[in-house]
Amino acid sequence: MPQLHLPIFPIGVTTINSHLAFECRDGKVTYFFGGHPVFIHEEGDLQNFRMITSQFIVTGNAKSSEIITCFGLPAATVKRYTKLYREKGPSGFFQTPVRRGPAVLTPEVLEKAQTLLDEGQSRSDVAESVGVKVNTLSKAIHAGRLHEIKKKANLKE
Repeated sequence: MPQLHLPIFPIGVTTINSHLAFECRDGKVTYFFGGHPVFIHEEGDLQNFRMITSQFIVTGNAKSSEIITCFGLPAATVKRYTKLYREKGPSGFFQTPVRRGPAVLTPEVLEKAQTLLDEGQSRSDVAESVGVKVNTLSKAIHAGRLHEIKKKANLKE
């Protein structure tokens, strides 16, 4: 005759649902399934936290609403990382994010703009000549990728 298995969690754990719980101790977070430890990560390790909570949702061990309620997370965040887990699996949480490079200010455009700025042309004239917005050119100057010639003030005696 089958015996009923009760999840008996260690003292001091926080339950996520009737089968899942977690405990924070000595800077580590331990997740329990039915009283057995199944995953451990450092307290501040967001990548592993996002991965394991998404895994719990995708495998059906927890509902997204239980994760949202238990950890106080925004629903959009939980949905985003669950989608990431479904599409890329656990490795998706540990890849470096793809960042866009400078789409408008290519090295050639920067070189041409710097030449025009060195000739003493105004920001608006340079921006028009190289085909970028004045705001984009100003940001590049403030970031130090371009530099302007300081105009000397006329001193009248």
